[in-house]
Amino acid sequence: MRYPPAILDEIRARLPVSEVVRKRVQMKKAGREWKGLSPFNQEKSPSFYVNDQKGFYHCFSSGKHGDIFDFLMETEGLSFPETVERLAGEAGVSLPRPTMENLEAEKRRAGLHEVMELAAAFFEKEYAGRRGTNAREYVARRGMPQTLQKRFRIGYAPAERYALRDHLADKGVPGETMIEAGLLVSGEDIAVPFDRFRDRLIFPICDSRGRVVAFGGRALSADVPAKYLNSPDTPLFHKGTMLYNAHQARKAAHDKGVVVAVEGYMDVIAMAGMGFDNAVAPLGTALTEEQLAVLWRMADEPILCFDGDKAGRRAAFRALDVALARLPVGKSLRMAMLPAGQDPDDLAREGGAAAMERVLEAALPLIDVLWARETEAGPLETPEQRAAFERRLHQALRVISDETLQRHYRDAINERLAQQFRGAGRRSGGYERGGGRQGGGAGGGYARGPRAGWQQEAPGMRLPQGYRPSPALLRSGLFARPDPDIPAAAAPREATIVAAFVAHPHLLEEHAETLAALELASPEARRLRGFLLDYIAEDNTAEAEYVALSLRRAGLADTYQALHARMVPSLRWILDPHADGLRVEDALRQAIILHRRAHTLHTELKAAARALAEDDSEANLAWMRDVQVQLSSLEGAEADRED
Repeated sequence: MRYPPAILDEIRARLPVSEVVRKRVQMKKAGREWKGLSPFNQEKSPSFYVNDQKGFYHCFSSGKHGDIFDFLMETEGLSFPETVERLAGEAGVSLPRPTMENLEAEKRRAGLHEVMELAAAFFEKEYAGRRGTNAREYVARRGMPQTLQKRFRIGYAPAERYALRDHLADKGVPGETMIEAGLLVSGEDIAVPFDRFRDRLIFPICDSRGRVVAFGGRALSADVPAKYLNSPDTPLFHKGTMLYNAHQARKAAHDKGVVVAVEGYMDVIAMAGMGFDNAVAPLGTALTEEQLAVLWRMADEPILCFDGDKAGRRAAFRALDVALARLPVGKSLRMAMLPAGQDPDDLAREGGAAAMERVLEAALPLIDVLWARETEAGPLETPEQRAAFERRLHQALRVISDETLQRHYRDAINERLAQQFRGAGRRSGGYERGGGRQGGGAGGGYARGPRAGWQQEAPGMRLPQGYRPSPALLRSGLFARPDPDIPAAAAPREATIVAAFVAHPHLLEEHAETLAALELASPEARRLRGFLLDYIAEDNTAEAEYVALSLRRAGLADTYQALHARMVPSLRWILDPHADGLRVEDALRQAIILHRRAHTLHTELKAAARALAEDDSEANLAWMRDVQVQLSSLEGAEADRED
């Protein structure tokens, strides 16, 4: 039987060569490779090498070379079909039955590859032509040189609804094939399928062989619902299993011994512009287990590089949970945080490669990230708080599947805990006043900060009372917290809700009670809500221009502008007076649902923390962790929406 190439690629992706070979050959790590005695010849000195990043083995004594399929056929005398069946079983890959239907599906996939290449060429041509002027100007403002534009095959999708469809139709491509490739939007309520990508900068997404399988599009207009748009899952493309630029980064990752995962397309290209050709990025989702497996095939210790803001820290902490659950022996991760408010593009313009090198050099191992995350949960002044902290740390380690690795993590955590809390309780409040022990380093030292429960270690950082992190953790950016005594600015969600009512005051006639009942954190949002409720209660005209005039008269114009600046960027279209009324009301309803859900979870988290402090039981710890997971999931979804 002739197996589809995609099936063979999937088996190779799931089974590192070393994993297959080590069942027959005793291997030792040698830099980025494995080495051992040849299974083909008798020898005393190792001449047999395995390279997981490149996906092959090579025997210098016999000259034999190949992948996992070749190895089994050579060492066990299996036929190719037998080898595929064996390895598919080990990899958990289902093999198709040898039917005419499967052969037709393989042919169809080959046809889809041709269609995607035609689409990529069309986008490139449009980018270089008259209609691509705005796209080229945007790229020029971002400082992307021509060489990088060509290397990454930057394109442009015209604003017309049927530009790509008509172009491919002229090439003889059926509409059904365009839909299957994810190039057209179709549905029961859509009479005529239309182009998925319109007025967007286009980034082709390639598979491991460098074939175009999907596209990412960055909106050039500010009033579209989604700033970034990816192809849907298709027979060629599954976004949770692939990484942008993996096909080009593989060699550089092997040569440098490390691969760097950043957050988006432009970040990857900015990294390449600084000489970091070993950069990849997820495709519009949080990092998945499958993507982690791809990273570990490229390097033993990838670096995940996140933006230095709240969303970046949330992403780092989510990636930590995924990594610990899949952590294999001999592999790990490090995490780097960019300076606050900067992405790789900003860093490239301001500090260049040297600045990025410093960021990567400061990358933290997983155990430091875990320590930082659990420390952020609250103060460490009392025995109860310290006990809860210790339980959270050990609870997080339980997902590590390898018992030996879990034991070493547990021992390392216990050593840190002993250093951190050595002598705690000898003084009132569980810490030493006036700076505590000298030379405490990463583990020791207790100092009362300027406000109860918090100490200030560096400008802009708030650390839990009773905790002094290592210099590496301080530099990492993982502890950038707002001062709890300073009123928070309006969160993007609540700013969006209130601003939407200002822009569409007629909605108050039906939803005034809903707005009145909302819990709002910021003074600005509460002031504007009070103004709106008073305005509608006096039977004033529910028209936006009259509301704007009354706002200025009430001296609230600056307050409104502050809210406007804090809105969810992808929802700013909601302020357009000509926006579709049903879309506006639906978006507002969704924002209110999310806001209520977040408030409920925060309230429940406080109750869970109180319960855990009173009774340090497994049930209370599980309750608090469950609420934390729900909050992280909710905030992560909103962060993705904001991006």
